[in-house]
Amino acid sequence: MQRWWPFGLTLLILALDRATKHLIETKVQTWDTVAVIPGLFQIIHTRNTGIAFSMFADSTSSRGNPLLVLFSVAVMILVTSLLWTACKPASKEHWTLRAALALVLGGAVGNLFDRIIFGSVTDFLDFFWSGHHFPIFNLADSAITVGAALLLLNLWMVRRPAESREN
Repeated sequence: MQRWWPFGLTLLILALDRATKHLIETKVQTWDTVAVIPGLFQIIHTRNTGIAFSMFADSTSSRGNPLLVLFSVAVMILVTSLLWTACKPASKEHWTLRAALALVLGGAVGNLFDRIIFGSVTDFLDFFWSGHHFPIFNLADSAITVGAALLLLNLWMVRRPAESREN
């Protein structure tokens, strides 16, 4: 079981991402907002044709979506391969690497599903803080971001013991 939990985490992220997006797509009209914590957090149904946090969403290129799909598939193949290797019984990798890769993979699959089926990604989480308006995002974007942070933590943890052995 220990070998397979990261794939379960990937499926959980995918299921939660699809469930939250489906809820927004069926209950909130595009560009409608629902105040959750006034002045801090609201739900707003948007369609993002760019990448995470709406980067490149204003591109007018007709090749944008197919290129993003191809890039996403390539990243998913790479991450799946890394995750498979990290989950082998003989692997000595720390659990943070497996968790990080599982989060990134689950988020990537969730956004890829939207991009293939709808041609864009449903974003809906909208935060404000101290006069700053953060880009609108979704659960898949959150999983990818947390996964990337865990990857950095894992790299730091792996390097730190190696550096202390050298000194």
